[in-house]
Amino acid sequence: MSDQYGGASAPAPRKVTVPDLVAMKRDQKRITMMTAYDAAFARLVDQAGIDVILVGDSLGMVVLGYPTTVPVTMDDMVRHAAAVSRGASRPLLVGDMPFGSYQAGPADALHNAARFLKEAGMDSVKVEGGAEVVETVRALTANGIAVMAHVGLTPQRVAQLGGFKVQAKTARAARKLIDDALALEDAGAFSIVLESVPAPVAALATEHLRIPTIGIGAGVDCDGQVLVLHDVLGLFGDFKPKFAKRYADLGAQVVGALREFDREVREGSFPTADETFTMKESELLSLQRSMAQQKAG
Repeated sequence: MSDQYGGASAPAPRKVTVPDLVAMKRDQKRITMMTAYDAAFARLVDQAGIDVILVGDSLGMVVLGYPTTVPVTMDDMVRHAAAVSRGASRPLLVGDMPFGSYQAGPADALHNAARFLKEAGMDSVKVEGGAEVVETVRALTANGIAVMAHVGLTPQRVAQLGGFKVQAKTARAARKLIDDALALEDAGAFSIVLESVPAPVAALATEHLRIPTIGIGAGVDCDGQVLVLHDVLGLFGDFKPKFAKRYADLGAQVVGALREFDREVREGSFPTADETFTMKESELLSLQRSMAQQKAG
């Protein structure tokens, strides 16, 4: 491969695949996953070297302004997932199945999951739930669709759960979570997100599963970690979940930049001559004469 000047250029980084993630668990290599919802941020996440991009239904809250993820539609998800696939080439791409897109049964789930692959360029899909979605996961994987599972706090069921609360806090609930995770693995899931569960429970699940666990509020012993991009960058207002580390405060920088723009426009200092287009003096004089004649007539 050569660049436009004839010199050798570095080969494009190899695409991350589902088998790569499974191998990373086997080789005890940590996995990084981040959400993204558009091409611009997907490109930046790719450049940062993140392994997996999740086009999460969290876009309903951080991008579309809903109070929960429940109102998000398949059309919303496909549109944003397609944008992400146009912006990122290396990471494994996961499309989040929104509420109502798979609960009616395996046939409905297969139709909607196929849209992520055919229309949006995703490599896989994510499904929330435990034992109740095992047969759906089995049907999807049997038909060639890679599935990431999601147990613990499942945001699509936040009303049923009574809010965004830590799950699996009792021995009985923790055992059910681990049993559900094992059943999802048996159904063909290639990875499992563990959200808002006690760290010791996540550690036990990770120990007993052959597929990688991705934690979000589940402690350091998971095989990988995921966070919501807007939480990481400080772009989602003042709300910050306990488990979400804010690595930058871009929200404050954005507000500062916009205030500066507002000030310069109001005082007439933007745009300057260097930020303005001009034309030949002869053409300007011709235009002015033409306008003057029209006005006089």
